[in-house]
Amino acid sequence: MSRHTLSNISLALVFLMLATGCQPMQPFYFHEDGDLSHYVDVSTDIEYPDVEEPKLDEVSQAQRPLSVKNMDNYEVWDLSLEEATRITMCNSQVMRQLGGRVLTNAPETISRTLINSSAITTTYDPALVETGNGQSYASSFDGIGVESALAEFDAQLDSSLLWQKNDNPVNFDPSSFGSFLAQDFQQDIGNLNVGLTKKTADGSTFRLSHSTNYDSNNNGNRQTPSDWETNFEAFFDVPLFQGRGAQYNRIAGHHSFEQYSANSPNSFDGVMIARIRTDQTLADFEGGIRNLMRDVEQAYWELYFAYRDLEARKQGLESSRATWARVNQLFLNGARGGSADRKAQAEAQFFQFRAQVEEALTNLFRAESRLRYIMGLSVSDGRLIRPSDEPTMARVDFDWAATSTEAMARRVEIRKQKWQIKRRELELIAARNHLLPRLDAVGRYRWLGAGDELINHDADPAASGRFAEGTSAFESLTSGDFQEWELGLQLSVPIGYRRQLNGVRHVQLLLARERALLQDLELEVSHQLGDSIRDIDYNYQVTQTRFNGKVAAEREVQAVALSESKGIVSLDLLLDAQRRQAEAESAYYRSLVDYNLSILEVHYRKGSLLDYNGVYLAEGTWPGKAHFDALRRARQRDASMYLDYGFTRPNVMSRGPVSQSLGTPQGMPYEGEVMEGPMMYEGEFQGEEVPMSEPTPAAPQDEWGASDTGASLQPAGAVQPAGYPSTASSPERVSQASYQMPAPQASITYATAQPATTQPTKTPQPMTGRSDEGQTHYPTTATPQNPGTGWNAQR
Repeated sequence: MSRHTLSNISLALVFLMLATGCQPMQPFYFHEDGDLSHYVDVSTDIEYPDVEEPKLDEVSQAQRPLSVKNMDNYEVWDLSLEEATRITMCNSQVMRQLGGRVLTNAPETISRTLINSSAITTTYDPALVETGNGQSYASSFDGIGVESALAEFDAQLDSSLLWQKNDNPVNFDPSSFGSFLAQDFQQDIGNLNVGLTKKTADGSTFRLSHSTNYDSNNNGNRQTPSDWETNFEAFFDVPLFQGRGAQYNRIAGHHSFEQYSANSPNSFDGVMIARIRTDQTLADFEGGIRNLMRDVEQAYWELYFAYRDLEARKQGLESSRATWARVNQLFLNGARGGSADRKAQAEAQFFQFRAQVEEALTNLFRAESRLRYIMGLSVSDGRLIRPSDEPTMARVDFDWAATSTEAMARRVEIRKQKWQIKRRELELIAARNHLLPRLDAVGRYRWLGAGDELINHDADPAASGRFAEGTSAFESLTSGDFQEWELGLQLSVPIGYRRQLNGVRHVQLLLARERALLQDLELEVSHQLGDSIRDIDYNYQVTQTRFNGKVAAEREVQAVALSESKGIVSLDLLLDAQRRQAEAESAYYRSLVDYNLSILEVHYRKGSLLDYNGVYLAEGTWPGKAHFDALRRARQRDASMYLDYGFTRPNVMSRGPVSQSLGTPQGMPYEGEVMEGPMMYEGEFQGEEVPMSEPTPAAPQDEWGASDTGASLQPAGAVQPAGYPSTASSPERVSQASYQMPAPQASITYATAQPATTQPTKTPQPMTGRSDEGQTHYPTTATPQNPGTGWNAQR
């Protein structure tokens, strides 16, 4: 083709390219049918995972929740606090939390983050940390567990079996050396390697290996076309300075000479660090159970108060109903005291109380739902939980010195932080070991053998040459004619030790930080404990004061009602007195519940809440195979030879199991008398029973003092609202429904080996009623149930 023709074609192609422009074009396909159903025009879409898990019966069979509109069909479930705790423990693989409900002024800068109240704690967490293998990335369980750390010292078996065929030309002139080398080289090679490596606790490495090689080729310089070579080798590598000792290897794990010479850092994840991580996870688990028990008891007593508050509002509603009905009758008869303004005041008071009753009823349903959630029950199952236990009214006092000592020893956050300090101390030991030069003593001994065959029992001993036909490689090996050995030292020293010195300084700063956190944490715990003990005294005093206010409000209503009926005072004074009576009734039970919650808070702050509620942590039951294996390992260890590592043996890092019972603080010896917790002071209220007909007010005193404890902390008796049908079928049942104080006690012990027992108290019978208009049906108070014993919480 001429140059002119090529130029014309090039110009035509350039013209076509410019005519089409720079725009993308779809390709052309001959077999395209136009079906693009497989085409997806988005790269990311919201999809649902292919997972089908069974739902809990509490979810799939839940009924419509109770409300002011739906409260006709239900059964009352009288539930004790102990039973609520037991059900919660049985239904709590995940430690549920109610969130921010109880406000406190106590400082929680460190303890809130050590045992994170927002983190999810489950019964699987300790086992997950124990079985960690470092493969769960971006997870709180991605560390090395104890078994995985021990596995680093397990014997390792390595083997390989390879066969190779070579067939290639060789650039060789046969005229120069004859058939010394083949121009068309053909070769069969076989290789077998077997080795057993063991890393010991003091950092040494031992290895036994065996190698067998087969070679068959067509080179002319060989006595026989094929031959076998076999050898056995023993090797050792013992660190003399850096990396030596059981203590270092149990803290940091094994660190080889090659790793050190490459200046690669060694992450401290030995068996002792793994053990500390497990103990810290157990502390987290215990803290989760503790928080769960706190929420259960708080929800239980809040539900109790919701019943009492509802009852107080109902009493005010019935009082206002009676007043409205009386004034309305006077208005209809045109009698004195039946003016329109008085009628309107009474009617407004009635509807105000009715709104309060509806609000209190809704709050009761909400409180009952919160208790159901923390117990792991469905939102509604046709039953309405009603607390059957009564809050304690006995005076409780804690010895500050003994309680503070116990808190410093039993708080989970302090124990976890001490484990963190122990971890930093061990890491500092390992970091200082890296300041030593790496000097290893190494040695190798090898036995070799070679022959025409690998094994030949009929080999000719008169054959000349090691590779003569019929010779045996193993026979040559066992003869001991060929032995090799190697012995020497390996040294690696980083000039300046920059990385190592920086690592030591870093761990020193970490240790100083953890110690500062521990000191501030102990200060925080001390303040928390002080606030909770202060709240006990405050709530007890306020409960007495509000009980006196409740008694005074009842007397005021009686006196004002009598004066109003005689026309001495106006109706608004009576309405105000009735409102104050309802508020005083509710405020009394609010302070009584707060008093019991403050006792709960003291046990929470000093670390004895689980024992206070009879909950103890224990490992779950092992299967029979696990017991069998453990017994076999114990017998194997008993029959083995004891190796004393001498000065390289690790130091003590634990003080033994933690005591879960009240009394001697865990983790430290305690000498002296057992702390007597709540005590009755001389001259204090001793729990005298008040006559049911008339409550006893506080005796008048000239001035306020420490002995001014007010009246008895007990109601005057069961009050049946006017207009509601009584549930008591006889006067005896009404008598049984009254409250009584526990018998006077010299002390109530919380710090001995046995949990304090609760005096059984009498509880009012349930009062249910319906308004005369048939619109509202209100659940009310609790029935008694004797407390039982504790149980074990298993993981």
